[in-house]
Amino acid sequence: MQPKFGISLPDFHKRSTNAAKHHRIIPGPVVSLPTIEPKGRHSLAMPEEDMRTMPDTSLLHMSIQHKAASLHPREDSYSSKTGLIGSKSRCHKQLKWETEPGSTCERIGRECTPLWTTKTPPPSTTSKSVDHRFMMQGINDLIPKSPENLPVQVPVNISKYPFTIIKGRINSMATDFCHFKQSFSLCWSSVVDALEALEKLLRDFAVPLAKVSGERLVEFGHGWDNGWRKAPPVIGLFSVLENWEEVLGLVLRPGQRYKGEGGIDAAAIHIQSCWRRYLAQTAYLRHCRRKWAAGTIAISWLMHTQMLRVRKALQARRFRQLENYRSRAQHLAANWKHTQSSKRTIIHIPSLGYSQSQRMNLRGFDILQNIQISRVCDIRDENVEVIYVCPRHLGEDILHYYTSLLKCDGATDEDDTGTPQASSSSVRRFIILTPEAVDYFPTHNMCLSTLLKYSPRTLKRIRNLIQGKQAYIVGGVAHEDDLAVADELGVPILAPEPAIAQLYSTKSGGRRIFAGAEVDVPPGQGDIYSLNQLHETLARIMTQNIDVQRWLFKMDSEHDGRGTAYCDICYLSCYNWALQEYHRYGPELWNTEWIQESVLLRYLDEIPEWLARYGQPAKTSCYPSWACFLKTFLRQGGVVEAYPPSDSVTCLTVDLLLEPGGEVTMLSCGDQLHGSCQLEAIGSTVPQTSVRPEILQSICMRVGQACLKRLIVGYVSVDLATFLNRNTMEQKVWAIDLDLTYSDQLAMTQLLLMMTGGTLNCHTGCLEVPTPITEKCCEHQIAAKPPVVNRYAVIGSHMFHSNLSMLYHNVFFMVCKAHGIGFNMKRKQGTVFTVYDSSERCTIGMITVSEDLQGALLTFARNLSDIHQEISPSKMQGDTNFKELIKEIEDVLQMTVQNKMRAVEDKLAA
Repeated sequence: MQPKFGISLPDFHKRSTNAAKHHRIIPGPVVSLPTIEPKGRHSLAMPEEDMRTMPDTSLLHMSIQHKAASLHPREDSYSSKTGLIGSKSRCHKQLKWETEPGSTCERIGRECTPLWTTKTPPPSTTSKSVDHRFMMQGINDLIPKSPENLPVQVPVNISKYPFTIIKGRINSMATDFCHFKQSFSLCWSSVVDALEALEKLLRDFAVPLAKVSGERLVEFGHGWDNGWRKAPPVIGLFSVLENWEEVLGLVLRPGQRYKGEGGIDAAAIHIQSCWRRYLAQTAYLRHCRRKWAAGTIAISWLMHTQMLRVRKALQARRFRQLENYRSRAQHLAANWKHTQSSKRTIIHIPSLGYSQSQRMNLRGFDILQNIQISRVCDIRDENVEVIYVCPRHLGEDILHYYTSLLKCDGATDEDDTGTPQASSSSVRRFIILTPEAVDYFPTHNMCLSTLLKYSPRTLKRIRNLIQGKQAYIVGGVAHEDDLAVADELGVPILAPEPAIAQLYSTKSGGRRIFAGAEVDVPPGQGDIYSLNQLHETLARIMTQNIDVQRWLFKMDSEHDGRGTAYCDICYLSCYNWALQEYHRYGPELWNTEWIQESVLLRYLDEIPEWLARYGQPAKTSCYPSWACFLKTFLRQGGVVEAYPPSDSVTCLTVDLLLEPGGEVTMLSCGDQLHGSCQLEAIGSTVPQTSVRPEILQSICMRVGQACLKRLIVGYVSVDLATFLNRNTMEQKVWAIDLDLTYSDQLAMTQLLLMMTGGTLNCHTGCLEVPTPITEKCCEHQIAAKPPVVNRYAVIGSHMFHSNLSMLYHNVFFMVCKAHGIGFNMKRKQGTVFTVYDSSERCTIGMITVSEDLQGALLTFARNLSDIHQEISPSKMQGDTNFKELIKEIEDVLQMTVQNKMRAVEDKLAA
């Protein structure tokens, strides 16, 4: 029954033993329903095998006394029946499962079909609706729930006492019925109830003709009287019919119930119940929707109010931190000279406070933050103690290496063996701390200030270290969490407010400062945020500067050449025509608007296609195509400016200290060295030799004063570009970029000055190194000022080679020593390395010092070549920027030789 009708049968094998004792075998023929076929197809054919196997019994051999003796009531055997429809009233019908385990089915090896039983309540309006509902439920249960045929049993013998029921009524005067009633008069009381139930079923469904088997009706009546006292089974009622297929097909016909007795009332009751169910369901669903909406609104409101409270609390906290920063900054400015001349503690936090999207797109972000580890060399000033906050855990090999370097003070004398005397005082004046939050957020690429903010143990240790001392923080790229860290430690920050730093550290903000400083800048315009603005601006400045061959597009918030693209004007189809127009009118008349109008309109028509086809990002690893670059460029904003119109362009970086007291100090200056990307600097030559010192001094002072007027203090890095004007052959210097941060070049310069014991005089453009005093010197020479010699250095802070990871640092230093790569403390020249991490070991820094610039460049290139050949087999060259830098150095050397020859020729001509 389960796979066909979806009805679950109770487990009759678990019935109690007491109930099993009352089971008796009822002799007589087995009456059951044949297979019900889908789509109303019924068959009365009986299998021949069943006819042969069924015993031929007769009611003539079975007396009424024998039946009465063999049938016993079984009230306890069906106490745990399974009802499909529960009712709160006892007058409601209950549909139960009933079987006869001890029937003849057991003897023939078959199982009887379970029967749905119903109990008819007293006639009333309610009982009629209940009767209709449960009758329909019983009829619906007869419908098979799968298209397979149902195996049921068929009658064995032809009935000897048949009679007919016409239209649900029995003709009591009919001969067949009288014969049947007379034959079973002694047990008629048990047959009457079944007969009435059958009549009612036939009247309710308007069955015109039903043929009843008397024997089966008697057997059904005895079985109902003893085993089914509560309600007659619907399937059992059909089993007493000889034409049960026709009757069942008629009963199962949709709407047949409403054609029978009380059909109109049943239809009205059904319609009313359906309508009430629809109204109740609609009201319930509406209630559920309203309840869900009310809950959602309540939760949303609670979250909104909670967010408002949190936002207001954060705003109040940040405002309080900003006020504390300003008060401490005023105190630092008032006592700056005293602070610089007394003992002090510098807390170096090399944090890169970029936006989250930029930080997530940077590979090896923690290593990038640790490139300025050479800040610890500030301890070369005896009044300075350094607390360096490291963005990753350093191995013992790196700590030992820097401890050894810091013992090698360039001003310390050496013995004849070349081993420097240990300076234990300098070692005690620096400490390297790593925030514990580095372990909690290993993949979030948080800036170092944020990690330190969530590291209470590290903050507590720093507070203990600076307790009772003058201290201030030197950060990196400004971030809001810098204020939180400074507030926790109670110390000032030598940097501008984060809002001011974010405003003027963009490319457009840098152009505004340069304009205020009245220094030369490339032709261009900033604050571009739309495509039409880009096209119109580009057409206008291209028309005004007809000699510029390349135009640069720089994103406001990017750095190190990542957000830069370029486009060469030679690919513009109308450029040759524009040059002819320029030469036709001449430089004097060209600046007139009506003359430029025709070229401007032509440029406007061709610029969109020109950019789409020939626009090229400088670093395709960040932005693979012009479309990708343009989308980000317009979202962040940026500038359009000219690339210097010359074949020989030198870029240089100058590091300034804008003191809180209002003074501007030049700390470092160097000519940039580029790798594969000509717009990204990976090294420099110190000191710079491309611009005359007095011109450089004038530019830097003006830029520094312009920054101080805008409340910018601390460390500032200015990028300049110098070239020769083709028309006048005069040197021009353009200010191209401004970074309000402590630069990598300045950090490497601190290591250079510590190792050489010298000073970088930016006013004269010389790296002055004192000559060591030997034991053979006379006393008057010792008393006199030691002589000073000039040195030149090449600095590379971003030297990358993937094969370096195969060597541990101690093995790497042994390889370098075998190739003669090292630093001579006596002669103040040689090579010094900086290492940044113990795990990946792919990035290093290198400084080479020599008596002249050509020697420093040659040493740097030779070191790169030796290291590359040592760690790179022929079949595994690895990913590196060594080759591009070597090529850049070769070009610089060639230019240096040409400049020397030109200088000699000019001197001879004079």
